[in-house]
Amino acid sequence: MDKTSLQQKPLTLREEKLLDWDSVQTSFDKSFGNEIYTSWLKHISLLKEFNDHVILGVKTRFFRDWITSRYADKILNELKKHKISIKRIEFKIEPEISNSKSTFNSSIINKVSEIKNSALNYNRLNPSLNFENFIVGKSNNLGFLSAKKICSQLSRYNPLFIYGGVGLGKTHLLNSIGLELSQKNKVMFISAERFMYQFIKSIKKNEMVNFKDFFRKANVFIIDDIQFIRGKEGLQEEFFHTFNSLFDQSAQIVISSDRAPNKLDRVQDRIKSRLSGGLVVDIGAPDYDLKLNILKKKIVDYQNTFKENPDLNDDVINYIANNSNSNIRELIGIFNRVVAFGKMSKNSLSINDCKIILKDVYNANKVISIDKIQNVTSNFFSISLSDMLSPRRSRPLARPRQVAMYMAKKLTTRSLPEIGRKFANRDHTTVIHAVKTIEKLSENNDEMRKNIEELKSLILSD
Repeated sequence: MDKTSLQQKPLTLREEKLLDWDSVQTSFDKSFGNEIYTSWLKHISLLKEFNDHVILGVKTRFFRDWITSRYADKILNELKKHKISIKRIEFKIEPEISNSKSTFNSSIINKVSEIKNSALNYNRLNPSLNFENFIVGKSNNLGFLSAKKICSQLSRYNPLFIYGGVGLGKTHLLNSIGLELSQKNKVMFISAERFMYQFIKSIKKNEMVNFKDFFRKANVFIIDDIQFIRGKEGLQEEFFHTFNSLFDQSAQIVISSDRAPNKLDRVQDRIKSRLSGGLVVDIGAPDYDLKLNILKKKIVDYQNTFKENPDLNDDVINYIANNSNSNIRELIGIFNRVVAFGKMSKNSLSINDCKIILKDVYNANKVISIDKIQNVTSNFFSISLSDMLSPRRSRPLARPRQVAMYMAKKLTTRSLPEIGRKFANRDHTTVIHAVKTIEKLSENNDEMRKNIEELKSLILSD
């Protein structure tokens, strides 16, 4: 055969079975460790082998993506130990891999069922937390409209990220979305804490493959309190790939948090980028009108449930709505407290009654300034403010000064250096000494303990 004929003859890859796949699998086990091998590499099958590359079979797309992104280079290096001519590997999805080549047998199916049943224990939607029961106001209107919009147009905003403080209605909105979409979609509703629990449990039971497949089958994936993953690298890694898999499948993703995506410290930048890529809406603190409407709704609910009137007049309702600086959850708690006291006393409550009942609640919500503490303390001990802040160290001045520093530490959120600066630029170590001194005196001296209680009441009072 001449040179020309050789050049014209098409080149073909010659198949040959040279690799001993059982030996390769044994080397995988030793090189990667049993946990990775059992969870991932044990499920790989050898489909075709050529001179310079091999085609390996995996059962799912997720399997392929996970192995490719994490282990492909090391797999190639291991294969070269068995056949030096191999320069690359390819993965092919083979759903019908025989049971002899795959560990997806009846025992694995049983494990999937176990994961499913376990997850469903906290995947239940609350029927009462629906859109009809969600009271809309200026602070939550955008969140409400966004939630309704994705129910009519899936993946229009993906992901939908709702954030706000504790008790402002985020979980209510997420639950409402789940209820609305569950009729025609497979909805997964879970908290980030529960997601982590199931993640750890699956690792311990060597069920990670089943865990991953289970959480990627949802059409609608709703996860509450995503801030819980902060600082948890393994959980963040798993959430990132779950998010990507669901997003690629055009599944609707809904997430809630107590802060905006860019404020999630100790969270991977790539995750914050994904969370910011859809529609981000915040829920603010309720204004007077929203609080008033919520209280009126609670009265109607109380009447329907107990078939009696809670007997709260408009003045009392207005007082609660005006003076409550708390979130909606605590507002409902205040309502229940007032109603309970009213039923026990069997009298119609007045505003003065409410002031007594809710004194500790409203005092807890007061913002106390160091200036107020200094003024009240100096008056209490009958000294001038300038004397209390002066450099003089005589006992009649030093003790009230220490008490004021102690109160500033206990009743404000100011740091020790900030407190020191408010006391004529004293060092923070002086504040520490003052706090320890007054704490010790309060434990051993009845008069000091009494003075502290009286002073505290004066500072917290109007």
